[in-house]
Amino acid sequence: MKTTRLLILGLVGLLSVSFGLSLANDPRPASGEERSWRTAARHSSGIAPDPVQLADTAIVQVYAAPTYGWRGYFAVHPWIIYKRAGDTAYTRFDVIGWGGANVVRRNYALPDGLWFGAMPAVLVDHRGAHVEAMIDDIEAAIARYPHADEYRSYPGPNSNTFLAHIGREVPALRLDLPANAIGKDYRPASRPLGLSPSGSGVQLSLLGLLGLSVGVQEGIEFNLLGLNFGVDFNRPALRLPAIGRVGLDDAASSDGATGERR
Repeated sequence: MKTTRLLILGLVGLLSVSFGLSLANDPRPASGEERSWRTAARHSSGIAPDPVQLADTAIVQVYAAPTYGWRGYFAVHPWIIYKRAGDTAYTRFDVIGWGGANVVRRNYALPDGLWFGAMPAVLVDHRGAHVEAMIDDIEAAIARYPHADEYRSYPGPNSNTFLAHIGREVPALRLDLPANAIGKDYRPASRPLGLSPSGSGVQLSLLGLLGLSVGVQEGIEFNLLGLNFGVDFNRPALRLPAIGRVGLDDAASSDGATGERR
């Protein structure tokens, strides 16, 4: 009984700390003006490399930004962009839960645009000749996404489920979705066991509501009702709900023909 009480108190303490950090890192516009989805800023953040200046370079990047409104304190929306060598513009893919039967959208917004006023962060940045094969695998993974005609913000399938699917199919991405990427752990009841979202480990998950992931990129992560707690040993950090990550940055990057890490 005492052990159970201590575990509950510890869980509540972690939740309080992670939510407090999320509040301190307020994703709303700095102007303080009330945000409307119709008027929220969607302009370029200036993060993406200039595709014209780097026309001869193949590039893949993954972004995540706080979701719109109050949900931004708890969850992120991710997307992937890429260009092949010779291209002077990016192709963007993400899952959007409104406006059509097929939720997988191509070029829904600017490659590195603000997500309804929220600044995106880079999760993956790969450049060089080795990226061409990676793009082939990404496009094949997008075509095989099994939930293209369904969407649920909680517990999934949603935009994080989509990026987790790509991560599993293309482990060369080294995609480590943060703990507040709610929906990344969604798995159908018929397939509770499989690869972790990074493709570097294993995962047991019951509809994204209860589970465990162990992997090179994720470390050890527990999922309770969509709230994720864990420890990343690859780049030491705590994995917490709401804030996502507290510790060293874990953005995956590589450059050059061999994919040498930058």
